[in-house]
Amino acid sequence: MRTSERIIFALILAAAPVATPGFAFDGAPVNQDSTLPGVSAQPSSPGALKKAVPSTLDTSSFTSLQYAAESGHPIAQFKLGRMYADGDGVAQDDLRAFEYFSRIANAHAEDSPSAPQATIVANAFVALGRYYLSGIPNSKITADPDRAREMFSYAASYFGNADAQYDLARLYLKSAGSSRDDFRYGARWLGLAAQKGQHQAQALLGQMLFNGDQLPRQAARGLMWLTLAREGATPDEAWIKDSYNKAMAKASEDDRAMAFQMLEHWIQGRKD
Repeated sequence: MRTSERIIFALILAAAPVATPGFAFDGAPVNQDSTLPGVSAQPSSPGALKKAVPSTLDTSSFTSLQYAAESGHPIAQFKLGRMYADGDGVAQDDLRAFEYFSRIANAHAEDSPSAPQATIVANAFVALGRYYLSGIPNSKITADPDRAREMFSYAASYFGNADAQYDLARLYLKSAGSSRDDFRYGARWLGLAAQKGQHQAQALLGQMLFNGDQLPRQAARGLMWLTLAREGATPDEAWIKDSYNKAMAKASEDDRAMAFQMLEHWIQGRKD
C-alpha cells in the first residue's frame, strides 16, 4: 500500500464527509535577517541530524574519506561529521564532528541554494545550531541559544531547510519570555516546515491546532497534521503517536470527516 493510501486509510471512518473550507496554514516566509553568521572553527555539542552514513568502513575507505574531507569535499566532510557525532564506525567525538560541520559552513555558506551540495550545507548549519543549543561537555563550547538561532535562521531563510525551520520555530515558541512577535514568527516557521513534510513540525502544529494551544482551535486541521506526522514518525518518537491517538480519541465524527477531506486535498496538492 502506498504511503498516501496508508495515510488516507487512517482517517476512513464511519462519519459522512462534510463540506470544508480551504485549510492552508499561514506559512508565509518571515522577514528574517539573512546576514551570514560566522562559524568558529572550534567544536560544539550533540544532537545533530541523523543522516545515512556508512555504518562500517574498511581502513582503505575511511582513509579515502578522510583524504577527500581534507581536500575540501563537503560530502566527505559531512559524512565524517555524522560518523563522529553518532559514533558510527568510529569513536564518538562531538568536537571532531563540530569541526567538520564548521568547515562546511565556513566554506560554503554563500553557495547557491540550488547548488548540488546545498542540502548538505544547510544540514551542517542545522547540526551546528543543535550543538550550540546544549554546548559540548569538557570543551570551550558552552550553550549559546542566540548562536543556535543564528545557525537555524540562516539555514531556514537562505537555504529553506525544513529541519532548520522546525528548530527555529521551537526556539521562538518555547523560549522563556517569548513575545507576541516571537510567537508569530515561530508559528509561521512551523507552518513552513510542516508544509514541506517535516513530520515533527507537522506533529507540533497538529497538537497546537487540535488543542487550541496558543492558536485558535481547529480540531480537524490539527488532526490532519497529526495523521501526516504519525506516518513519518520513527519508532522512538512515541510522543507523536501518543498525540495522534489522543486526538483521534477526542475528535468528533465531524472533525474526523473534515480532516479526511483536508488530507485528501493536501495529498492531491503534493502530486500536482
